[in-house]
Amino acid sequence: MTTAAAPIRIADDARIPAPQQSVDTEFFWCSGADGYLRIRKCQRCHRYAHPPTPRCRFCGAPDPQPAVVSGHATVFSYTVNRQPFVPWLPPPYVLAIVALTEQSDVHLTSRLVDIAPDEVRIGLPVSVVFEKHGDVYLPLFGPTRVHVAARGNVDG
Repeated sequence: MTTAAAPIRIADDARIPAPQQSVDTEFFWCSGADGYLRIRKCQRCHRYAHPPTPRCRFCGAPDPQPAVVSGHATVFSYTVNRQPFVPWLPPPYVLAIVALTEQSDVHLTSRLVDIAPDEVRIGLPVSVVFEKHGDVYLPLFGPTRVHVAARGNVDG
């Protein structure tokens, strides 16, 4: 089930740039349509890898396939941005690198939502929430306690 993130206040003259999609990344940017995060997984060694590549970066097997992951992660690192770097994202906001629960060396860079900047800490459990922009679903993350309650389950 898709849970919407708090909307971004967009300035009248600003547009959020859409991520570049390709044959290799379309699954990632569109996977939020059904509320599930997908990451490429090798069919030979069963390791996840992000960003997507045409071959497994661990064993070299061709064509890793998109696989549903739980959407649960922990904050690996973060920064609180207090300057207005982009017009569509008013400060303060938190950008974080999160480590997936399924495989801690798979990291995603994302914005944290539904949490005050001074409450963020390394190791904080977070869960994915999607924000729709046109045909793209941006995977954002927020405190697990908030998003699990909104979804009604813990299995993603």
